[in-house]
Amino acid sequence: MATLKNQRLPPEVNRILFVKNLPFKITSAEIYELFGAYGGIRQVRLGNASDTMGTAFVVYDDIFDARNACEHLSGYNFGGRYLVVLYHQPAKQARKLDQTKKRQELELMKQKFGIE
Repeated sequence: MATLKNQRLPPEVNRILFVKNLPFKITSAEIYELFGAYGGIRQVRLGNASDTMGTAFVVYDDIFDARNACEHLSGYNFGGRYLVVLYHQPAKQARKLDQTKKRQELELMKQKFGIE
């Protein structure tokens, strides 16, 4: 029987979790308490701007702890809200940012040449 540490993990699994649908009044201490039950946490970053309220990044010391937390807390009801817990995927976000930048450049070109 293989131990947990010897299991092969999907490529998207990493130590950083992105959490959405958090109560707006949640504190870092509450996140540490909730997510810390699944392993050592290196860092918590709460969204504090108007467009990032209710989100957080949780960085675990160990990838297996992050996976365990993701599996157990995704869909968990906390403060009357069901949490959405995902693995942070910087490459996916970079592609999205790149597409946004290309759309903006296209709109500028359309304006410059009077194309609608």
